[in-house]
Amino acid sequence: MTALDNATEVVDPVPGAGAPHLPQQPELIQLLTPEGERVEDPGYSVELSDDELRGLYRDLALVRRWDIEATALQRQGELGIWASLLGQEAAQVGAGRALQPADMAFPTYREHGVAWTRGVDPLHVMALFRGVDNGGWDPVATGFNLYTIVIGAQCLHATGYAMGVQRDGAQSAVLAFLGDGATSQGEVNEAMIWAASFAAPVVFFCQNNQYAISVPIERQARGPLYQRAAGFGFPGVRVDGNDVLAVLAVTRAALQAAREGQGPTFIEAFTYRMGAHTTSDDPTRYRLASELEEWKLRDPIARLKAYLSRSGIADAAFFDSVDAEGDELAVRIRSGTVGMPDPAPTEMFDHVYAEQTPDLSAQRAEFVEYHAGFEGDE
Repeated sequence: MTALDNATEVVDPVPGAGAPHLPQQPELIQLLTPEGERVEDPGYSVELSDDELRGLYRDLALVRRWDIEATALQRQGELGIWASLLGQEAAQVGAGRALQPADMAFPTYREHGVAWTRGVDPLHVMALFRGVDNGGWDPVATGFNLYTIVIGAQCLHATGYAMGVQRDGAQSAVLAFLGDGATSQGEVNEAMIWAASFAAPVVFFCQNNQYAISVPIERQARGPLYQRAAGFGFPGVRVDGNDVLAVLAVTRAALQAAREGQGPTFIEAFTYRMGAHTTSDDPTRYRLASELEEWKLRDPIARLKAYLSRSGIADAAFFDSVDAEGDELAVRIRSGTVGMPDPAPTEMFDHVYAEQTPDLSAQRAEFVEYHAGFEGDE
């Protein structure tokens, strides 16, 4: 019996009243404590070289620097909106690094860390939030699908893609990202029914960041989210979403099981959204400052830094070099974003279909004629 086989056997109490979001975490898979101490789990392990461990820290630090710069740019009017991942870096980087090159990821609108691990240029993501395009990266080349704004819809896309992969006989897997709020959507449940019925090679990766915008998780679920998988007939597992090593190990095992024909897995990455839902949100209206301060003690980057420092895997010079690289990345993101030219209005017609249709051509011509009537007006 593998760890995935018995993952649903973990007994977990229903979240109670009082302070449900404070970090008295339930039983979950953890390989690195909040203090940065390495622990063992009998069901999961991950063997990484010192270079790979330093690489994970670099991923976490640079993704956070990107997020901070993007938030600042939105506040300065350079982006229409921004969905921050602050506090969720380990969940995204760990899951993203578990993917193999032939695998495909289906994100929501917050998976900037996964985009980073798949080689997507940050400026392509910034262009989307600036309104320059609808996503300028190649999903096939990167193994990273375009962002999905409709809550939960990407789970249907992922399951359909996984069923196609299955029929093609390809040895690859699919990773579908969703939030805790999305588990209340019909599309997500429909996707899991289809995935279970056809043993599709898809892993549902839920970042339980405790809030669906302003709605706390206990308003949506009476029990742990990962236990829902049992009702669909496939394994569920809860992992410490602020532990990049545990996330990597659990996701890697689930994806491998999918490739081997064992069907889907549901992963609940128990984490916390340290920032706002988006830059249009004010989290101070629905959560306490003390709650945020408690969760800062479980910061995923500080946790890994403590482990690397204590074990001698990284020294001050390494951390300084990553900080310097972060400064360079921030400059590139800022200059690249501000320097993006506005698209021509007619570009909205260029990529609706692979080939232009008569109706679309007529609409374009009408659009051009209409706007020509304003030429010369002040």
